[in-house]
Amino acid sequence: MKKRILLLKVLAASACCLLVLSPVQLMAQADSVNLTVAEQSKKGLNLGALPAVAFDSDLGFQYGLLANLFQYGDGTVYPDYRWSLYAEWSRTTKGSGINQIFFDSKYLLPHQIRVTADFSFLTEQALDFYGFNGYESIYNMSFTDEEDPGYITRVFYRHERKLARITLDFQQKIGDLPLRWAAGYGFFNSRIGSVDIEKLNKGRDEEDLLPEVEGLYDKYVKWGLIPAEEADGGTHNFLKAGLVYDTRDNEPNPNRGIWSEMVIMTAPRFLGNSETAYTKLALTHRQYLTLKKNTLTFAYRLGWQGTIDGKAPFYMQPYMINTYTKSTKNDGLGGARSLRGILRNRVVGDAFTYGNFELRYKFLKFHKWKQNFYFSLNGFSDMGMITKTMDMNLTGIPEDEKTALFKSEDQGLHISYGAGLRIAMNQNFIVAVDYGLAGDKRDGDKGMYINLGFMF
Repeated sequence: MKKRILLLKVLAASACCLLVLSPVQLMAQADSVNLTVAEQSKKGLNLGALPAVAFDSDLGFQYGLLANLFQYGDGTVYPDYRWSLYAEWSRTTKGSGINQIFFDSKYLLPHQIRVTADFSFLTEQALDFYGFNGYESIYNMSFTDEEDPGYITRVFYRHERKLARITLDFQQKIGDLPLRWAAGYGFFNSRIGSVDIEKLNKGRDEEDLLPEVEGLYDKYVKWGLIPAEEADGGTHNFLKAGLVYDTRDNEPNPNRGIWSEMVIMTAPRFLGNSETAYTKLALTHRQYLTLKKNTLTFAYRLGWQGTIDGKAPFYMQPYMINTYTKSTKNDGLGGARSLRGILRNRVVGDAFTYGNFELRYKFLKFHKWKQNFYFSLNGFSDMGMITKTMDMNLTGIPEDEKTALFKSEDQGLHISYGAGLRIAMNQNFIVAVDYGLAGDKRDGDKGMYINLGFMF
């Protein structure tokens, strides 16, 4: 049985690449393609779109569309935009789906107050769950491999989640300094449960049915590692406040500058967080160094995030806090937006640190169809580590299961590395393809990701 097949999605992205590449080749023959092509200012509306097509043997066929609409106005602020509206809609035949609208503008409100808003409803029939505290929770590939004698079920490391998410954030520059205040509000409603095996088995042949057995999430609930009041999810209203230091020369892919921020996120009881009230602090530093003007850039991101008061529920521990993100895949360390090549949500703790290091090489730049394009290659290495573990009382767990699922280990680095391609239109709409390899089999094997934009 094939597990995850990304071929259709890769082909869709390749088709987009070929649509751009064909005129590039024609232009190259005319010796008109180089890295010094003058950027032409954009005016009015501009639309970028990409099909969302994939197949998963358990979740079914995925179909949908993501699109980003930019309003450049009279072009005087280009490559900045007056406003941006991003929308994504996709479904799988087994019930998973993404419904998202994201809006961003520096010019909608007076006094140059930037507003970003996210409205999302995400349904995941099989969200990754590998336990807590990194290497203290053992990842055993044989449990999900049907051809291995130790096979349990392909969805052993999964659970179901339905997430309704609303965030509204504001930023404003402080005087003439490269400094901004940031403030925001968020509403998360998470509904969590076991994988719906009956639903995933619907329409399957007898020999391909998923067995009705406990997954890791079910075991954690049974053993009390996930408290009963958290097991089915909950609703959280939270506030954010912070400071942002920003000297980037442009936002989508900076050539130089610093982007650092300190953000406090709190879910206080007076906002209705009666079951769990907590406060988290996130520190993030990003820097961009020009190695060759308009061609080669070294970029890195360093971050730390942790709970500084109260107790966060298990389903909010992976959530990565920052002042700007439009991704639906920002759950935690591991996967497309943090540790590429490492399993999604593999590194979950009460506090964690991480680093991402990229070499970005713009190797082609041209103007066609009244649009500005460039191609960029990137090599990267990602790493993360738990700095404060979550409490796990293992007493009462059968010895054989304790041995198979838990191991007392010092927290070490989770490392991955890989390479990617970016195709940018008018600097802001950027198709991103990354392929990452896990440095340790305890973190998985590899991953391919197709998204929009640079990771940071």
